[in-house]
Amino acid sequence: MAGTIGFIGLGNMGGPMAANLAKAGFSVRGFDLAPASLEAARGAGIAVAGSALEAAEGAETVITMLPAGRHVVEVWTQLAGNLPAGTLLIDSSTVDVDSARRAHALADARGCPSIDAPVSGGTGGAKAGTLTFMAGGSEAAFARAEPILKAMGRAIFHCGGAGAGQAAKICNNMILGISMIGVCEAFALAEKLGLSRQALFDVASVSSGQCWSLTTYCPVAGPVPTSPANSGYRPGFAASLMLKDLRLAQAAAGAAGASTPLGAEAAQLYALFEGLGHGGDDFSAIINLLRGRDTGDQG
Repeated sequence: MAGTIGFIGLGNMGGPMAANLAKAGFSVRGFDLAPASLEAARGAGIAVAGSALEAAEGAETVITMLPAGRHVVEVWTQLAGNLPAGTLLIDSSTVDVDSARRAHALADARGCPSIDAPVSGGTGGAKAGTLTFMAGGSEAAFARAEPILKAMGRAIFHCGGAGAGQAAKICNNMILGISMIGVCEAFALAEKLGLSRQALFDVASVSSGQCWSLTTYCPVAGPVPTSPANSGYRPGFAASLMLKDLRLAQAAAGAAGASTPLGAEAAQLYALFEGLGHGGDDFSAIINLLRGRDTGDQG
């Protein structure tokens, strides 16, 4: 069992993740800028700190879960200037690959092993401790991080060196965004053709159209009772977060000279959806945009 874990960023994802570490027997000290998040963390058995540096003080491992790359670099710059060599740094934010590599460089200069370990699984996976972690960093750093990640997730993958976790995350979520739009288009077409949603699901779920967006996260109510379509498209995984990931994928594609026309189109559709005021809806609610329907409608 590792010593104290400092956890910086206790929002919708970080809060439940830190709570699961506490449940697993780790001593967790956390910080967040939002008072409500700190109060929730305190209720989950997490010691609350007054600053990021206070949360990290004396910790053998520090985990960050922050909104964007600039926040990660800013916090890791502070940490690198104050933490002793050997402190393990883990970032589970979803950020651009360049920012992830800059954070690794800051840690390396201080003599601190580091891992970029973004997650898949949404708020439900964070609460249930069933997240998937995609990790980038050295073998030695990953070996230290793995027992900690296992307290928060079900599937842990070492994807390669610095930034490889972020690369895996944005590639995976580009697939997800594209596939969800494809599934939504199919159901919207089926409705126009008079084909029931259940009939389409029954056929496609065991045929070549089968995919996670269909069988686990079906964007219409009924076939998959646990999907957000059955609860008014409450996230889940918000459309604004999908747009963030698609934009990260497009930035990476541009920098790498990769051709991703479907990823680009998916980003444009989610930008339109967010622009219409639905960034807080689950990303599967984009079916209503394709239907030409008010997105307040049920699935």
